[in-house]
Amino acid sequence: MIKLYHNALSTCAQKVRFVFAEKGLEFDSHEIDLLAGQQHEEWYVKLNPKHVVPTIEHGGHVLTESSLIIQYLDRIGDATPLMPQDPYAQYKVGKWIRLIDDVVHPAAPVITFAIGPRPMLLQQPEEVREANIAAMPNESSRTIRRSVIEHGVKAPEFAGALRDFIDMLDQMEEALGNGPWLVGDHISLADASVLPYVVRMEHMALGRLFDESSRPRVRRWFNEIEQRPTYQKAVADWAPDFVLDMFKTNGEAVWPDIEAQLN
Repeated sequence: MIKLYHNALSTCAQKVRFVFAEKGLEFDSHEIDLLAGQQHEEWYVKLNPKHVVPTIEHGGHVLTESSLIIQYLDRIGDATPLMPQDPYAQYKVGKWIRLIDDVVHPAAPVITFAIGPRPMLLQQPEEVREANIAAMPNESSRTIRRSVIEHGVKAPEFAGALRDFIDMLDQMEEALGNGPWLVGDHISLADASVLPYVVRMEHMALGRLFDESSRPRVRRWFNEIEQRPTYQKAVADWAPDFVLDMFKTNGEAVWPDIEAQLN
């Protein structure tokens, strides 16, 4: 059994759980409470020095970095491969993975903490909130986290992060003009890599950025994935209703400010 350290709403954990499900693999679940700062505890940092999820333990080895983990899972699982056989198609999958790792994922905490849990975090005692931020190993990440919690969608970092997400949607809309999935006629690691960031937008009332009138191919792609049993098992079943309600409420409240940035 593969041991998985993860979090219900972490984008990287959603990606890994989705590949677990698509490959028919099971895991021994160990949830990490990110808002409580469990990822900074000494025992976990020994497993993952970057203080992030997910992490897996398998065959006596510890594996980190979600994009590497999903490729590992694709190789060890017996179900239909999620990496195409054609070399050029593999290249295109790699480009999507690289886009997520290099551009979209760094923007995700800006979008998330400027909207989703921000009101709740502002209600925490300042020393508790600051202790969790101070435990983050990267100084730049600490600075950005303080900024978006303080200023929300009006933080100077927000507009650029939103633009990165919108650029991703535009690239998806173009790619989906060639077929039902991002690369070829079958679901792949490209779709698995992008999925959590589209989910994050949907959860925070930003789904209007890929509705039938704005980016209809992305909307149809997302609707198709939502119908897959693997989505239910890997994403929907893990998402606490009260958190989703909070994210949606907070997203709707700031939408006028976001919309103003789009014009």
